[in-house]
Amino acid sequence: MRPFIFAALVGAAFGAAALPAFADNTSPVGLWKNIDDKTGKPKAEIRISEANGVLQGRIEKLFRAPDQDQNPVCDKCEGADKGKPMVGLAIINGMKKEGDEYKGGTILDPEDGKVYKSKMKLVDDGKKLDVRGYVGVPMFGRSQTWVRQQ
Repeated sequence: MRPFIFAALVGAAFGAAALPAFADNTSPVGLWKNIDDKTGKPKAEIRISEANGVLQGRIEKLFRAPDQDQNPVCDKCEGADKGKPMVGLAIINGMKKEGDEYKGGTILDPEDGKVYKSKMKLVDDGKKLDVRGYVGVPMFGRSQTWVRQQ
């Protein structure tokens, strides 16, 4: 009987240790690698955080060719973001959960400096994030699939 109880306790401990990893996949909070929808190559890592039910995402790392500027600034951005380093730049703002999607916020494309309406949805058991930026209605925009890094 004791080996059975010991095995049950060990199993419960391992099961409990796995719960936080599972719970993380139910929210977009975490580190994501974005994949360029035109080239299929990784462009950046973005860390999404949450405060009071609102998501924000900042560029944490850029993947750039050796011949490119390794510390670019957002020279096409407007307002307070103009001239800021791309690493550390907030590109996702104001996203809130609505059903199984996150909406109502914006996404900044640092390459053209434009801010677009945005929506996001977790897919593939939370391992991927479909991100859409658009003008007016979602039909007029472009999408990227981001891959969870942790």
